[in-house]
Amino acid sequence: MRHAVALTIGVALFAGATAVAETQTYPDHSVTFLVPYAPGGGTDVYARMLADELQAKLKQPFVVENKPGAATQIAAAALAKSAPDGYTILMGSSTTLAMNPALYKTLSYDPNKDFAPVGLVGSAYFVLVANPSVPARTLPELIAYIKSKPPNTLSFGTSGAGTPHHLFMEMFMSMTGTRMQHVPYKGSVPALTDVLSGVIPMMIVDLTPAQQLIAEGKIRAFGVTSPTRVKTAPDIPTLAEAGLPGYAGQGWFGVVTRAGTPKPIIDTLNRVIVAYVKRPEVQDKLYSIGIEPMTDTPEEFARFIPAEQEKWAKVVADAHIPKMD
Repeated sequence: MRHAVALTIGVALFAGATAVAETQTYPDHSVTFLVPYAPGGGTDVYARMLADELQAKLKQPFVVENKPGAATQIAAAALAKSAPDGYTILMGSSTTLAMNPALYKTLSYDPNKDFAPVGLVGSAYFVLVANPSVPARTLPELIAYIKSKPPNTLSFGTSGAGTPHHLFMEMFMSMTGTRMQHVPYKGSVPALTDVLSGVIPMMIVDLTPAQQLIAEGKIRAFGVTSPTRVKTAPDIPTLAEAGLPGYAGQGWFGVVTRAGTPKPIIDTLNRVIVAYVKRPEVQDKLYSIGIEPMTDTPEEFARFIPAEQEKWAKVVADAHIPKMD
């Protein structure tokens, strides 16, 4: 019996010592940084900025691997199948971690059980815009105009069903007691093009591609979805300021790794990322591509995700959006 106890203790000590050794030498080979979108977009650009900094500070390659498709599920599933050792990380998003659980009957990953939060890193800007032919110049006038029409007479465009563009508009309709016809597109740019030409009257769109059109008067802005004004567009009020108190919707990004990854490894990643994102020149670069820099601790991010899941589950339920396969 004494020998069995000694053996058990020895195995435990050996395992603990091995884990400590792995943590102290992390990383000792290349790390895969999964991005759930195609190359070239803002999320991809930001992930490559982070990868370059992590590589410089931790002295091992951080290789960005783009795995777009299935509403970010392909990349998320790849992380869920990886080893819990910090050698696979993911640029997660509000879609991956908060919205998909409310929208799909089943997912190829469990955002609460499969992932360990590393840290929130930023949010994207969105703005409610309409074609100038819409007879409204203020948000209250726009809401009154929508209410003056029978339900589903007016339409709005999105980059696809279940995307932030879609859910932000669903929240808008729920809070204003309005109902319009959803027209999903294969991307936000085609939808914005149709708003510009008057094919559809309005949409909530990423601020960056819309900003010049707003400045030129080709489309009209009624408010940004974020809880505070955007640094690069201070003249556009928030929707809450413009006449819809309590409205706040953010498309955010955060780094996650596989659940079970040793805490010291997670803390190492967070430390490098936070120090980088807080640099003024990095923040200027992020603002220029339409991303508001954000930082927090793994623990804060772990509390943030369930709150966002609850928020978007309510939006989906209130809008009676059927769950997708």
